[in-house]
Amino acid sequence: MRDLKGQHIVVAGAARSGVAAAMLLKQQGAVPFISDFGEIKPEYADRLEKYGIEFESNQHSERALEGELLVLSPGVPTESSIARTYLADGKQVCSEIELASWFNRSPIVAVTGSNGKTTVTSWMEHIWKTAGREFLTAGNIGTAFSELVDQTGPEKTVLLEVSSFQLDHIDTFHPDVSVILNITPDHLDRYGNSIEAYAASKLGIVRNQTSKDWFICNADDARLAKFKDELSEMENSPRILTFSTKKEVEKGAFVRNGQIILKTDNKEEILMNVEELALPGHHNLSNGMASALAARALEISNEAIRESLRIFEGVAHRLEFVRSVDGVRYINDSKATNINAVWYALDSFQIPITLILGGRDKGNDYRELAEQINSKVHTVIAIGEAREKIKEQLGDMPITIKEAESMKEAVKLARKGAKRGELVLMSPACSSFDMFDDYRHRGDMFKQAVLEL
Repeated sequence: MRDLKGQHIVVAGAARSGVAAAMLLKQQGAVPFISDFGEIKPEYADRLEKYGIEFESNQHSERALEGELLVLSPGVPTESSIARTYLADGKQVCSEIELASWFNRSPIVAVTGSNGKTTVTSWMEHIWKTAGREFLTAGNIGTAFSELVDQTGPEKTVLLEVSSFQLDHIDTFHPDVSVILNITPDHLDRYGNSIEAYAASKLGIVRNQTSKDWFICNADDARLAKFKDELSEMENSPRILTFSTKKEVEKGAFVRNGQIILKTDNKEEILMNVEELALPGHHNLSNGMASALAARALEISNEAIRESLRIFEGVAHRLEFVRSVDGVRYINDSKATNINAVWYALDSFQIPITLILGGRDKGNDYRELAEQINSKVHTVIAIGEAREKIKEQLGDMPITIKEAESMKEAVKLARKGAKRGELVLMSPACSSFDMFDDYRHRGDMFKQAVLEL
């Protein structure tokens, strides 16, 4: 644990993670000051006032630049003026999960990846419950690590969903088990449109791991397979497990004759039949194997893993069935905030689809969906700031493209064009911040509009 007593520490960003970080700093005897370049929501301002934490909004004043170190919320980029100033002055800039890790007393399982990390973190949570193990779930999934770190202890496991933004400024953050599910283009607007810079952030999750720790990754991802080979050659590297839906692996999880095989400690065990998995789709086979390996790394029994994989129902806003109206199914996939996630969503269905697509674009190439759209989508309804780009990139395809000003209008347009036996899928491939608070708000608005049909 670091002694922060009396230190003047600035937190940039006054949303959930930033407020939790400021409160943790206060508990540790530091003198936090929270600065947000935009408006601060009243609920967060009230909380800061209640705990006697000073703050400012709509600016980064001179006072905000005078901290001994800067804690960066995930929503504040490295290229922000406040972060650049601290870095130029040679002062430490750390992420909220780095700060929280200084006071952590539990083993950590940290999951990252472009797609599937919320599903895997939630699936692990279900496995831990099934096994009767104590745990805390935090990170990108909803509750800041800083908010729960005072509850940690050796008898509990911290299950962390970690985004690239949270990994950008780690120094000593050290998971006992790290999991990288995949690396595909996402958030490139934050990384100078460089997939290499984005990948480097993800791969940093292993930075402080040693031979006592575990690293789990997707052998079907070429970038991760190469990284795994390089990592295995390094001195004191973590123990490595891989998972694959396409081939057998030396250590980890794979499929043979329709069965999921676990191969750890130089022996093979049949875990279960693939068809018994509760969640459909090729991507969920990968997610299930990743979850199983993380549990095995911390010695949870195959029985508990098998039971969870058979009954886990998934997470809200990820291929979530809302209702059927006149024989048309409506699916909420608001969590699909990049092209790859939408590709997986479309790959999960083999019936005609009306696709609601759009939001705040993150450097997407919607033409990467062409194969899936050509085979099953007859109508795309474009929403948000990305509408013009969607029309431009998909306009030559033999589909109908419509525009909607609101989610309610999008759902109404979808209903007019969808026929009995078809599907309306809201899988936007974009961030939500042009029209909504976050992906949850967007998903809730979609569900409300569907329920009002």
